[in-house]
Amino acid sequence: MTKLTLGSHPFLLGFDQLERLVERTAKAGNDGYPPYNIEQNGDNAYRITLAVAGFAEDDLSITLEDRQLVIRGRQSDDSDERVFLHRGIAARQFQRSFVLAEGVDVAGASMEHGLLHIELKRSVAESVVQTIRITPGAAR
Repeated sequence: MTKLTLGSHPFLLGFDQLERLVERTAKAGNDGYPPYNIEQNGDNAYRITLAVAGFAEDDLSITLEDRQLVIRGRQSDDSDERVFLHRGIAARQFQRSFVLAEGVDVAGASMEHGLLHIELKRSVAESVVQTIRITPGAAR
């Protein structure tokens, strides 16, 4: 008996990349830092919020490549200039990634009170009905 994978199921034509997308998302291996929320702000609007307290806007970068949204944070290490009696706030770098569906685009990003907000919009495709003409052909 052959095992059917999601991308090879006969009713899912053209979805072969979906399985690779699921594998890529599972391999992202995010460690939980920084914590984040994902909100739905309407039928076609979403917001990702990351808690990035201690990071300045210049310490953060947001890129979108091949439907993968990647947020990176790297703080400059100024510990040589400061003397800590206790250091409980880690100055560590991070990378958090999200895979966006086709038609979901980044509308903008903003920082407010140590929270990074990334606004996403889904473009609604028009419903298209196409009639396929049948041409007479030779029998096989």
